[in-house]
Amino acid sequence: MPAAEGTAPVAVILDQAGLGGLLAAIRAKGWRTIGPRVADDAVIYDEIETVADLPMGVGDEQKGGHYRLKARGDQALFGYTSGAQGWKRVLYPPRQKLFSAKRTASGFTIDQPAQPDAPLALIGVRACEMAAINVQAKVFGDKDFADPGYQGRLKGALIVAVECTRAGDTCFCASMGTGPEMGTGYDIKLVEMVGKGGVTYVATAATDTGAKLLKAAKGTPAAEADVTAAAKAVKAAAKQSRKMETATSAKLKDVPEHARWDQVAARCMTCGNCTMVCPTCFCTTVEDVTDLKGDHAERWRKWDSCFTVDFSYIHGGAIRTEVRSRYRQWITHKLSTWHDQFGQAGCVGCGRCITWCPVGIDITEEVAAIHDSTKGRK
Repeated sequence: MPAAEGTAPVAVILDQAGLGGLLAAIRAKGWRTIGPRVADDAVIYDEIETVADLPMGVGDEQKGGHYRLKARGDQALFGYTSGAQGWKRVLYPPRQKLFSAKRTASGFTIDQPAQPDAPLALIGVRACEMAAINVQAKVFGDKDFADPGYQGRLKGALIVAVECTRAGDTCFCASMGTGPEMGTGYDIKLVEMVGKGGVTYVATAATDTGAKLLKAAKGTPAAEADVTAAAKAVKAAAKQSRKMETATSAKLKDVPEHARWDQVAARCMTCGNCTMVCPTCFCTTVEDVTDLKGDHAERWRKWDSCFTVDFSYIHGGAIRTEVRSRYRQWITHKLSTWHDQFGQAGCVGCGRCITWCPVGIDITEEVAAIHDSTKGRK
C-alpha cells in the first residue's frame, strides 16, 4: 500500500493516449495491472494491458435489485459508478490455499503458498473502494495476527484512483464520509472530464512513485482552471438520493428486539449476496482436504457469510437459526459493533448490497425506519 512520501501534489492533463502511456509505464516497471473491463454484462475488475481493455462508452443503471449496463454515447472509460464487485476479490481472494502437507518417511512436511512475483497495480479505484481497502487493511493488519496474504498483496501495490463525477442511485458515500473525494492511500488520482473536445483526465500524483509515472506518461501541466473544474465535477457527485443516518446506525446494538428486524426478515432470502459484494465483509470458513491415500493434505480458506445457518454452528447446533437474527447480526456488526472493534463503521456507502439484493432491501431504509421509530428517545 502506498505510503505518504511528503510529495507536493503534481497535476497534469492526460488524453486517452496519455492514459495509455501511463498504463504502459506502469507495466514496464513490473506491476501487474488490474482494472475495469466488461464481462458477462457487468463491469468487473480483471487483468488489463491497454486502454482498449477498459469499458469505453459504458455506463450503468443501478437501483434496488437491479443492475444493467448501458451505452453512454461518448468515449468515457470510467463512466460507470461501481463494478459488480470491489477490490476485495483481488486483495482477499474468495478461495486461498493456506498450506499443504505431504507425508514423508519421518512425518509431514508443510509448504505455504508463495506470494505472486509481480506486485499489483489497481487501476480505477473509487473513493468508497479506497476507503474499503483502508478498512480491510486495519482488519487484516492486527499487530499480533496480521493476515500475511492480504498484507503481502497490498504492500507493494500501486493504486491509481478515479474520483466520481456522478453518483449512482444506490450510492450513499457522501453521508458515510468516504466519497466522492478521495481520502488517503493512493498514488495517483484521476478525474475524467468529458467535453466537446473529447475525454481528458486531470491526474494528480500523491507519492513520488506516482509523480514519476505521470512524468513518464508525458502529460501537460494542468492549469488552475482545470483543477478547479475537476473539483467542481467531483463535488457534484456528492448530491445523492440516499443517505445513512449515521448517529442511529452506530446505536443499532442497543435495539436488538426492535420490530423492524421481523419486518426485514419477512423479505430477506438469506442468500448472502450483500456480504459477497460488500467490499469490507471478511467472514470465512476453513476446509481441509486430503487425497485417498492420506499422503497429501491441503487447508483452504473460503469466503463465507453470516447469513448462512452453518456459519454460527457450534457443538449442539447453530446460534442464529432465525432470519431476523442473521440480518440483525450483519447490519449491527457492519454499522455499530464494528466501531468497537476497529474504531469506525464497516460500511463505506458503495451501495452494492442494495443493487445486488434480489428483493431490493435497502440498508439505508432499514436504518432510517429504526431512526424514525426511536426519534426523541434517550
